[in-house]
Formats: sequence, C-alpha cells, structure tokens
Amino acid sequence: MVKIYHRHDWNLTAEEAIALQQVLRAEVVTQDDFGDVQRVAGIDVGFEQGGNTTRAAVAVLGFPDLQLLEVAIARRPTTFPYIPGLLSFREVPTVLDALETLQLTPDLLLCDGQGIAHPRRLGIACHLGLLTQIPSIGVGKSRLVGTHDPVPNQRGAWVPLRHQGETIGAVLRTRVNTNPLFISPGHRISLETAIVYVMGCTTRYRLPETTRFAHKLASGLLSTEQQLSFSLPKSSTNS
Repeated sequence: MVKIYHRHDWNLTAEEAIALQQVLRAEVVTQDDFGDVQRVAGIDVGFEQGGNTTRAAVAVLGFPDLQLLEVAIARRPTTFPYIPGLLSFREVPTVLDALETLQLTPDLLLCDGQGIAHPRRLGIACHLGLLTQIPSIGVGKSRLVGTHDPVPNQRGAWVPLRHQGETIGAVLRTRVNTNPLFISPGHRISLETAIVYVMGCTTRYRLPETTRFAHKLASGLLSTEQQLSFSLPKSSTNS
C-alpha cells in the first residue's frame, strides 16, 4: 500500500504552481537512496470526455521478470489547464488516487514525463517522488528543455542532456533505428542508475514495459478483462 505525503493544496493558479516548484526543487535527491528493487511501476495519464476527465493508470510489474502483478485506474474531473512545465498539477492528483488503491507498493516509479529535465528541475517524476517518497524516474518521449549531441544508433547508447550548464538527463537509445527517450532522475535515484533500470525494463520495443502497460491502461486500449491476461514479450537484446 502506497503512503501519500500530502504536502500542499492543488487548487493553485499557474503563478502559485511555479512558486511551489521553486520551493520543492530543493528537496529533490539525485543520488541513489533505495535498496532492492522487486517491483517497478509504470505511470501514465490520459483524458476522457474531451479532456474534462483525467484518467490515471498504474501498472506494477515484477522486476526483473517484468510480469504484470497489479493494475490501478483512477478518474477525476480535470481542474488544471494544460500548461507546459506544469504537467504535474494537471495529472498528479489523479495519479495519487490510483496509487492509493494499490495493494502492492512499488520499489521504483517510471513516469511518462520528465524528472529534473525540466525548466525548474521539478517535472512530474520529481513531484510524484516527493509526495510518495518512492524512487522515481522521468521517461519522456520528447524533450522539454536542453540540448544534446547525436545519439549513436545502437541499443543502450546515450548522450548527456544539458541545460544552462548542467547535465539534467540522458538521451537514451533503447532500440536501434528508433527515436531515443529522454531519461532524468525524479527523486532518490542517480542518472546512471536510472538509465540501468530503464534499460532493464525495456525488451524489444522502444518504450519500457512499464510505460507500455500504463499507456494502454490510461488510453483505454486495454479492457478490464484483458488487463491481467495481456501477455508481455520476453526480454530480448537483439534490437
């Protein structure tokens, strides 16, 4: 069961949300601070009814076998507008609802979004990590901020993502001939270790299995009947 540390109100203006990010960023830990990882959770969010309802999904998988153990879905009315850089204020309240229903507590969260690869170093993975105190990783499909060199076209290759003179993440090639992912620490994990776990959760697809499962759930692509019968591919290094 996931314990939630309710730190603040969610009824905020954009200006108040930005000010809160500036306060919370000082609490983010980007060094490894956890033990054995036996369960990893993927987190993704979708929207229903033209964006009026937020649908959050959590998929808990065993590690390293990546077998599905538990899923959770929660819905809430959408109350915060879409503003780049403030994604967590739109999505996290519903994610917390889903996490609170889990019977199993994940040892690591892989979030569809950014960690410290964020203009104020507080992406959704950081925010969730602080509110759950579970180590977290941002696994972004696109870049929010920063620049990088070309990524070699081989599985596991990566280059630093840099912004304002500091390394804020990694641009990671999880599969040859596909676009790389943008990996950054969320909370209580280092960049190097985050890369290891993302690769450990990735089989023959571009996205880690945690993200693939959570996305199917959040997007309504996996029915309730399919959730526990969906077959995961076996791990492969021939990608």
